Amino acid sequence: MSHDKSNNNIDLPETAEPMHTHEFQGSTTLAEIEVEPHNHRFAGVTGPEIDVPGGHVHSVLTRTDGFDDHYHFIDKTTSLQIPVGDGKHVHFVSGTTTEADDHVHEFRIATLIENALQPEPMD
Repeated sequence: MSHDKSNNNIDLPETAEPMHTHEFQGSTTLAEIEVEPHNHRFAGVTGPEIDVPGGHVHSVLTRTDGFDDHYHFIDKTTSLQIPVGDGKHVHFVSGTTTEADDHVHEFRIATLIENALQPEPMD
């Protein structure tokens, strides 16, 4: 795989299988309730699908926004695909951020629908 910086295109081998990703966005739960209550926001794009028994999952790796000179990382794997109709699906992700400033945050998100505007191909 090569990256052509002149036009921002990535050249994939012709034999590469089509891949898909999902956008995600969310907010963490509040932390430091008694001291300095706050939460964080995050957004990103999952890694490409990872085939597993029963379907596929995606990696989610992102950094939250900052608050009072700290931020947290999220490094998780999604659930299996969850059908939402018309051949589309989403994934669920939940967990705990990395520790920073002596605390962590919980989070729960559903990914956005992959390629929501493109209709499924007709057989």
